[in-house]
Amino acid sequence: MEAVNAFNMELFSMIDMKPPISRAKMMSVTKSAIKAIKLYKHVVQIVEKFIKKCKPELKVPGLYVVDSIVRQSRHQFGVEKDVFGPRFLKNFTDTFQNLFLCPEDDKNKILRVLNLWQKNGVFEMNILQPLMDMATSVFENVGVCQREEGF
Repeated sequence: MEAVNAFNMELFSMIDMKPPISRAKMMSVTKSAIKAIKLYKHVVQIVEKFIKKCKPELKVPGLYVVDSIVRQSRHQFGVEKDVFGPRFLKNFTDTFQNLFLCPEDDKNKILRVLNLWQKNGVFEMNILQPLMDMATSVFENVGVCQREEGF
């Protein structure tokens, strides 16, 4: 549980930061998540809570934390043994609804992450498509749909 508490402190220390979050900070958050892998469910819950409760300008950095943890876990342990990705999927729709409470300027960054996940095969298309549709409808609802090929 000590590793989970360390991760919690590391992640929530971002609350006082102004975006963009440094690469070093992102790496230290990711490293502490990987150290707490035995209690991965707690780590995922903490990230979801962070995305839900943080200021709007920290929503996208929260998504970057998800991306970093999943990619590092897959890199270190392989796709078959990655526990973070499947666990994040359980509440992905709710998490993305919270992500879309970010500033208008950041919404295209969410779509960019989704496109990169699709391109790199991080998650299956049947998982990503509803999220991309949700992103597109959010953009259309505010009149800033910026969906482009290769974006």
